[in-house]
Amino acid sequence: MIVQDMMNKQAVTALPQTTIKEALLLLKTHRIRHLPIVDEEGLLVGIISDRDLRDASPSIFDAADHPEEFQRPVSEIMKRDVITAHSLDFAEDLLGVFYEHQIGCIPVLEKKKLVGVITERDMLYTLIQLTGAHQPSSHLEVKVENIAGKLADVASLIKNFKININSVLVYPDKQEEHQKILVFRIGTMNPYRIASELRQNGYDVIWPQEPEVER
Repeated sequence: MIVQDMMNKQAVTALPQTTIKEALLLLKTHRIRHLPIVDEEGLLVGIISDRDLRDASPSIFDAADHPEEFQRPVSEIMKRDVITAHSLDFAEDLLGVFYEHQIGCIPVLEKKKLVGVITERDMLYTLIQLTGAHQPSSHLEVKVENIAGKLADVASLIKNFKININSVLVYPDKQEEHQKILVFRIGTMNPYRIASELRQNGYDVIWPQEPEVER
């Protein structure tokens, strides 16, 4: 999935001369937390967050005595060194950017012009889509040796049940470096028969666990 498929293309923006009071109203009206700042040609020149605006505003106890503070332009407080993305960037690459820089919003540019924004919430929803967790499905985890062909072998056994694989994730086993964990989202609410077949074929199925048998 690429950025243009998940970004908000109707980004709410402000001009450098927009006042702090006007910016606060924009955030409240549109229920957003970040406001890209663009010039008259649509070129990105900065960004502000709700925290930036709160820090620049007088406290509720002093607001009445200092109304002029709300009339300051956002150009005085905006961040000018903005981390941006391109509309053809990959979603998984952007996840790393959000995590590394601990930011909540990334403006999306094409030819230096703002074409959209993507937020942490957008990325979370994208992750849900990529994992297939938003579809009726069940979870299957299999530990395999870290050698070529193991993913295809397990997928082939699942195919025999005529059940769709909604998504696949692969991550390393923390205890054993030569092992990988395959995580499947499969299109059935009963993964036990597939798990049983995998176990019969010698695979280490982590989830679902074998049902306890009453004695």
